[in-house]
Amino acid sequence: MTFLPDGRHAEVRPGTTLLDASRRARVPIRTRCDGQASCLMCKVNVPSDQASALQEPGPAETRKIGPLLQEGVRLSCQARVQADVTVFVPEDPLKAAIRKKMEEQQRERDELW
Repeated sequence: MTFLPDGRHAEVRPGTTLLDASRRARVPIRTRCDGQASCLMCKVNVPSDQASALQEPGPAETRKIGPLLQEGVRLSCQARVQADVTVFVPEDPLKAAIRKKMEEQQRERDELW
């Protein structure tokens, strides 16, 4: 399986959660509940053409995510691999804020010169 945007790969057995697979590939996915489907921090996106590579959502994931399931959003702690799949891991919000601030500072420096 492949994790984007990092492009990291992991070989996992069927039934492995995406969260466990991400740890194997050293791709950080934020979570506070340690896989109990209660914090909703571990959301990932799965392209619609690859949805069948994951097991169907269980009751906890369906209850928590609801209509977002139709858009390819899954909880990495609940979604289990059935076949090779590509998963998009959203950027950590803190990391995104820092990156944005650094880009702003770079633009300001460029304008000075």
